[in-house]
Amino acid sequence: MDSAHHAIGLFTSIFVVATYTMRTMIPLRIFGIITNVLLITYSLPTHAYATALLHGILLPLNVYRLHQMLQLVRDVKKSVNTSDLSMSWLKPFMTERPCKAGEVLFYKDEKAEEMYYIVSGRFRLVEMGVDLPTGIITGEMGMLSPSNTRTGTLECLEDGVVLSVSYRQVEELYVQNPAFGFYFLRLVSARLFENLGRMEAQLAQQAPPAAVPASAAHA
Repeated sequence: MDSAHHAIGLFTSIFVVATYTMRTMIPLRIFGIITNVLLITYSLPTHAYATALLHGILLPLNVYRLHQMLQLVRDVKKSVNTSDLSMSWLKPFMTERPCKAGEVLFYKDEKAEEMYYIVSGRFRLVEMGVDLPTGIITGEMGMLSPSNTRTGTLECLEDGVVLSVSYRQVEELYVQNPAFGFYFLRLVSARLFENLGRMEAQLAQQAPPAAVPASAAHA
């Protein structure tokens, strides 16, 4: 029995050290789960109940965080494959914020630090004159701007609710999981091209008709 306990203790120590070498979150959570199980297995026969209790609490937490990260990657990948640009998969990481009519969430050229998911209400990108529908993320372009500044002004026209997430949180998710980072960049790039296409269409509608040459007018 003692040799078995020593073996479990040795393997546990190896997994604990291995967790400190993990650079991304998913492998870290997997190793954390294995370490929790080994330490619980090692602690109970030796009556180290405090250690068993600690890792009994950490085990479901690691399982939940692993599930959350895997679900995030699946949702982002699904959004890319289905051309769904709403980025609603960020909602679990966002904070609710009520908005009143007339409130400006951000101004053009100010420093950008967060993006928003529109839950309800009516919001407008002032410079573009575009009303944003519910279920869409806005404000993400400031994250990609070299100067981290807003490219437009967002005003609340009717009372509503938005969810906000800071760029720092998104950057942490990006660093923790390369797969998330890859799909996130693809989605943001698709949003950028979509916005450019919308602006080109608006400019084409606003452009005056081409002048008819005088010779053609009298033909």
